Amino acid sequence: MPRIAVIGTTAWGATLGTIWAENGLHVSLWARTEEEAVKLSGAEPKIPRLDGIKFPSRLSVTGSLKQALSGAEAVILAVPAQTIRHNIRLIAGYLGESMLVLSTAKGLEIGSNKRMTEVIAEEISPEFHRNICVLSGPNLSKEILRGLPAATVVAAESEAVCRTAQKLLTTPNLCVYHNTDVIGVELGGALKNVIALAAGIADGLGYGDNAKATLITRGLAELTAFGVALGANPLTFSGLAGLGDLVATCASPLSRNHYVGVELTRGHSLEEIAGSMTGVAEGVSTTIAAWELARQLGMEMPITEGMYRVLYQGADPREEALALMGAQARHELAGRRWKLFSLFRHKTGSRSA
Repeated sequence: MPRIAVIGTTAWGATLGTIWAENGLHVSLWARTEEEAVKLSGAEPKIPRLDGIKFPSRLSVTGSLKQALSGAEAVILAVPAQTIRHNIRLIAGYLGESMLVLSTAKGLEIGSNKRMTEVIAEEISPEFHRNICVLSGPNLSKEILRGLPAATVVAAESEAVCRTAQKLLTTPNLCVYHNTDVIGVELGGALKNVIALAAGIADGLGYGDNAKATLITRGLAELTAFGVALGANPLTFSGLAGLGDLVATCASPLSRNHYVGVELTRGHSLEEIAGSMTGVAEGVSTTIAAWELARQLGMEMPITEGMYRVLYQGADPREEALALMGAQARHELAGRRWKLFSLFRHKTGSRSA
């Protein structure tokens, strides 16, 4: 049977490793230390947010990168976005010509403002670039671990690589679609976390479903405009990695980013909220990178800008939410430096602002 390596004992890494091992793959889950590997190899491994998980017999935990990657057909980077560069540097020397390199992180790197596949490409040999993939979609780990049906998208620039990854990673309860729009799939997964922060604020303030639906819809327009400006296919954002992930993350109490938004309305600081969590809310750091990219592009991104003011400039969540909901209305596809009008036929001949 095929072998894969999962880098990262995060809730998502443990979930993916478990369902793939249950589907017949031999999975090596890499832990950062031998001590952690020993603890997770016990009868009752303790994964944050997934207590009670039982690893299948085909899943082994190791603290050795060489052992984890030996004979692997794919290496899955299931670590937070801000640690991707560090981790890909660790494994770069173990990569093989046909080994898939797949990122599951949904964020942008602070400082460089780059997508995860761009970060990976900078740290590995060019001969392996065609094997870089990204996995993204409406995938809440607790639901998937329970065997509830879900779908996701794997993206790579090569159609052949997409299909190889799709065949390898599909399970009876996780339907894997494929797409060659790597930019769109990555940006959809990253930017929806920023919108989910705002949706959490709306819920925390008790604004109701109409307001949250407005945020989700306007958020979709915002991230689509942003994606198109960076070279993505706009249709990607109507798919699982765009609208699908956006809805799940904005609506579910299982979403870490939604949780952060709610807690901000209760007067808690970012430090306090982070201390109460066992995982990373990627939207917090992605907001910085997206805000900086938008400024470089001269783009209007009202929700992202509002979240930046709340997270990093001390703005009041209630005032920002009211400002967003009461913003001066224009055409739905209008925004500074947005290119959405050029993508659709319209009768009025309107032009974007």
